[in-house]
Amino acid sequence: MTHPTPIAPRAVRTASVAVFTVFALSGFNFSSWAARLPAVRDALGLSEAQMGLLLLVGSCGSLVALPLSGLVVTRIGAVKAVAGFALLNAAGLTIATFGAALGEVVVTAAGLVVFGVGTGVWDAAMNLEGAIVEQKLGKTVMPRYHAGFSLGTVVAAGVAALVAALHVPVQVHVPVAVLLSSVAVLVAVRSFLPAGQHAPAGGDAAAQHAPRSVFAAWLEPRTLLIGLVVLAAALTEGAGNDWLSLAVVDGFDRSDAVGAISFGVFVTAMTVMRFLGTALLDRFGRVAVLRLCAGLALVGLLIFGLVPDDLLWLALVGAVLWGMGAALGFPVGMSAASDDPLRAAARVSVVSTIGYSAFLAGPPLLGLLAHEVGYRHALLAIAVPIVVGLLVVNAAAPARQEPAERPTLVP
Repeated sequence: MTHPTPIAPRAVRTASVAVFTVFALSGFNFSSWAARLPAVRDALGLSEAQMGLLLLVGSCGSLVALPLSGLVVTRIGAVKAVAGFALLNAAGLTIATFGAALGEVVVTAAGLVVFGVGTGVWDAAMNLEGAIVEQKLGKTVMPRYHAGFSLGTVVAAGVAALVAALHVPVQVHVPVAVLLSSVAVLVAVRSFLPAGQHAPAGGDAAAQHAPRSVFAAWLEPRTLLIGLVVLAAALTEGAGNDWLSLAVVDGFDRSDAVGAISFGVFVTAMTVMRFLGTALLDRFGRVAVLRLCAGLALVGLLIFGLVPDDLLWLALVGAVLWGMGAALGFPVGMSAASDDPLRAAARVSVVSTIGYSAFLAGPPLLGLLAHEVGYRHALLAIAVPIVVGLLVVNAAAPARQEPAERPTLVP
């Protein structure tokens, strides 16, 4: 049996910067497309409901790819998985934007499916690489990587606002943006940890063991409970991303600009908490911090949903608490799923799939509820998954690793 050679601390730090960069570029690609959705909708002539269905089709691509992402990353490694599926992500967005420019809904939908597949595997691979770098560093850094994603979305939104003001067509802006980000991804992955640092011992036997491990992870109670924690966090975050600005505009009778500012308050609070959360996690541990986050999210959500219509400032205080509470569940869940390098790829695949199902099911369900009770009161339904996540948060406690001599998976 072979053992990985020691790796210099400087190489681990360099890999950490590379992972942060890849997270930021993923957010950049997503936001480059999302920020131009009004132009896409106008080009295709779709109603709000039809636009929702179009985006739902793209989400299906991610949901199909994620269950297989662990097997893909195990087979080809994190470097090839991130690079290859980042290119697929960019290709899908390019197809979608040209489909919109041509007024072809089917072409746009096909591009979004390709984008979804690329996004799903890219996400799982970079989370797994981030978890391994975190283990090598010996301190909590995963929330900072997810903060990098948030920063990428902010930068892309700013660029999109500028090019939209300059009347640059979507089919020019988005392909150029994702081309540049793809080049940056290909450069960044060269600094990932060498494959030998987490390659499976046992050669062919390890390779044969990998598929069984990937699918067997769906039967592990702890992995499924971690997935439930991540699902609750994803619903809490996704609800704010999708509906908070609309809830401010309709629920408080304010302008679109105030709605956008309110959304910015929520995202900023979440990003700041992801940077601060690393120190909290190292000092108090995962379970205590996740309980704190669940409490913040629940209190913030109730304040936002229940204050009188003339107290917007207090609702924004609630939005801050809500954003802080939503910040850490997803990254901490990824770290927890990766505690044992033996099955890290399989477990990250399972947890990612469960978590991302929230982004698929959450928006349409909340939309239907909002049609009956309004956006602001519909968001109170998110209190249910927050409480459920709180009840199973102990699953995120560090797990005992399996014996080192057993075969491990390649991220």
